Amino acid sequence: MHGTSTGPSRRAARAAFAAGLIAAALAGCSRGDDSAATGRDEAARRGTPMAGAPFWVNPDTSAARQAGEWRAAGRDADAALLERIAGRPVAEWIGPDDPRGRAEVLTRAAEGAGRTPVLVLYNIPHRDCGQYSSGGAADAEAYRTWVEEVAAGIGDREALVVLEPDALTHLVDGCTPGRFAQERYALLGHAVDALGALPHTAVYLDAGNAGWVRDPARLAGPLRRAGIGRADGFALNTSNFYTTEANTAYGTRLSGLVGGKHFVIDTSRNGRGPFDGGHDEAWCNPPGRGLGTPPTTDTGSELVDAYLWIKRPGDSDGTCKGGPQAGQWWPEYALGLARRAASS
Repeated sequence: MHGTSTGPSRRAARAAFAAGLIAAALAGCSRGDDSAATGRDEAARRGTPMAGAPFWVNPDTSAARQAGEWRAAGRDADAALLERIAGRPVAEWIGPDDPRGRAEVLTRAAEGAGRTPVLVLYNIPHRDCGQYSSGGAADAEAYRTWVEEVAAGIGDREALVVLEPDALTHLVDGCTPGRFAQERYALLGHAVDALGALPHTAVYLDAGNAGWVRDPARLAGPLRRAGIGRADGFALNTSNFYTTEANTAYGTRLSGLVGGKHFVIDTSRNGRGPFDGGHDEAWCNPPGRGLGTPPTTDTGSELVDAYLWIKRPGDSDGTCKGGPQAGQWWPEYALGLARRAASS
């Protein structure tokens, strides 16, 4: 459905889009606003980002609905805290159900608001090593079809895609059996090509976090095999809690090993850093954490394209520490994150 070749004109278009995405932080702008478009193009030409976040805020999220319910029940203070989540752009995760329709609905809604949606593709076969978020496509053919359906749903609209959290790092740490490695690299490469062939989609391959595979050199080869050279960059700290500073240092080292690629950092829950309680599964619903820096392209780092909220704050990591199933909304945990936010 989508070709895998990216000729000079296609590569130039994608490079221009990636530069424009970083520069497109004019609050409230729309595609029909010529002055906003001119400012965006000029910023892209200068290579200097405008401060802010050009990303789409979904008005119909669990956090938004919960805040509304709490306001109606007289819990105004708690509702105001939850609005620290509801009012921020948070990534939308695309799973196996109706990938084309979901991608189209999300990108059309964002387009109508003059913003760019952040999408997470999470359906790789043998996902999460059979742990809390296990599942994924039934086989390689099903995955390729699914990716092409997502690409068709995005079409020529803008999107920033984070590709398959944990998929590469689980190969490196041995959690995913080695017999699946060749297939996984091929599938990730196919996804990079199918999505990268779109004119206004930026693709970032997930590459773990600063505290997982401590030596970034161990990830460089796997990233290359998965197509990092054809992607726009890589993503760090998805669904985790390591500090922005630690991930920036780690990402800078990793970037130097993969051709100077840029990266994005998930700051959704890293406002208090990682849990240091020596508890098993410290990554799973740890207590005492807080929201991190709100999404923005104004990172102060030439290599860091954006701070994003890739993990939806308030969604459970799994049935640990009293949490519900992975991905389910947990209002009490969300409230705690908002109370302990690094910034409002």
